Amino acid sequence: MVAAVIVTLMLIPQSLAYALLAGLPAEVGLYASIAPLLLYAIFGTSRVLAIGPVAIVSLMTAEAISKVAPLGTTEYWSAAFTLAFLSGIFLMALGALRAGFLANFLSHPVISGFISAAGILIATSQVKYILGLEVSGNNFISLISATVSDLMNTNIPTLSIGVSSLVFLYLVRVQLQSVLETVGMPQRSAILLTKTAPIVAIVVTTGVTIIANLASVGVATVGSVPQGLPPFTLPAFDKELWLNLSRSAVLISVIGFVESVSVSQTLAAKRRERIDPNQELIGLGTANVAAGLTGGYPVTGGFARSVVNFDAGARTPAAGALTAMGIALVALFLTPALYYLPKATLAATIIVAVLSLVDIPAFFKTWRYSKSDFIAMAATLLGTLMFGIESGVLTGVVLSLLLFLYRTSRPHCAVVGQVPGTEHFRNIHRHAVLTNPHIITLRVDESLYFANARFLEDKIFELITANSEAKHVILMCSAINAIDASALESMEAINLRLKDAGVCFHLSEVKGPVMDKLKLTSFLDDLTGEVFLSQFKAVQQIEAELNVHTLVISDPSQYD
Repeated sequence: MVAAVIVTLMLIPQSLAYALLAGLPAEVGLYASIAPLLLYAIFGTSRVLAIGPVAIVSLMTAEAISKVAPLGTTEYWSAAFTLAFLSGIFLMALGALRAGFLANFLSHPVISGFISAAGILIATSQVKYILGLEVSGNNFISLISATVSDLMNTNIPTLSIGVSSLVFLYLVRVQLQSVLETVGMPQRSAILLTKTAPIVAIVVTTGVTIIANLASVGVATVGSVPQGLPPFTLPAFDKELWLNLSRSAVLISVIGFVESVSVSQTLAAKRRERIDPNQELIGLGTANVAAGLTGGYPVTGGFARSVVNFDAGARTPAAGALTAMGIALVALFLTPALYYLPKATLAATIIVAVLSLVDIPAFFKTWRYSKSDFIAMAATLLGTLMFGIESGVLTGVVLSLLLFLYRTSRPHCAVVGQVPGTEHFRNIHRHAVLTNPHIITLRVDESLYFANARFLEDKIFELITANSEAKHVILMCSAINAIDASALESMEAINLRLKDAGVCFHLSEVKGPVMDKLKLTSFLDDLTGEVFLSQFKAVQQIEAELNVHTLVISDPSQYD
């Protein structure tokens, strides 16, 4: 119950602010925070995940439905809860098919680049509320351009409220916890009090707006928020609308699922609990269907709220259900008090919350570690900022897959030799090892498939051409986890061409599943050499058959 009270206080300003971010009436944020929480409590597997509106999904919702309906119309709201319904159906279908693995196609660099870009976009889109301007734009450049060109129309009272709220919320975020701990407050209590600070900003700025009658001088407020529980709504069963929203629904579902599962698994690990990703798909799916049937919009697990729920001591999904009851009470009795809540305050709440999503150091870290991952990360960031969320994410995913194909099409290969006095074999370019001029051993550090099959052929015959004394080639398979049909054909071609050249082809250290596949073919019957359990046994037996033990100690220093 304590956790539910704290999360409710945190969720009230967030749900209102994120609804406005999505271009929807403020009450829709409350609607999206009631039934989805109850349904997730029944069908989800996390004990502490707090379901509801989140910044990124709100931005994605705005981008999706703005393409099919005018802002501020009934059709716009209808498209929002239809989108939630579609997202829920898609998530439930993935759960039924146990297809949670599909989210793995969003690599971490792509997700990181997208989240940083989304944070920048969201913050930029809220600047107009801080300044009291009415501007619009479809991307980062157009938003900045429209805002700068309209700066002369800034509303000073609105600016005062917005900047004051920004400064207060920022200072609270970075300083309040340490100050409270310094004066003796327990760390847990200090964290929870810090997280509920936006309520103070809302109360104070609403009071100032009422007392000073700031609405009369152009300060935009939330306005009339209907009292009552969420209405029962049916999604618009319009084929064309569903087709137009389907791609966005899929993308929102996948992004929301990745965000939600990462949060829930992180928190579950702290208590040695288990999260079932496929059941999470069902839980999130039912939550979104519930949002679609109660006038809400797409929801997912929120990181900040879930952490607060965890820190406040939530132990079961009952905390989520009680939070839903708290939001329902707010919708029933407290919405008239929101009439004079300045939109600038909600905008400040969003900006402070989302700027923590922008992780610039991650770009430098990724650049140092992997240039190809950095390219995908940067492309996602730039694509999202310049062309929109869907284009940015799709660019990152496609580029990641292309870079993966390129990288694995040229796998790391090493000619290996025996470490003196051991049964281990290592790269001749890195270690002083023993090699036999009549035996070439090639280790391939990648599974073999259509993209790299020809590369293996070329590599082996390059080595044969360079060594006229070679009589045996051993393919060391310790790092090969799979061989597809294309790679099998290449290995058959290698075997035949080596046979024509008077060279035997052997395999060593073949993994069980790979051997099971090879046994289903005639490859092993046609193999000119043998399959050895270990590389040491292979070299030992072949040298005994050759009766030649001329060994060369490789010198790694001669290689670049």
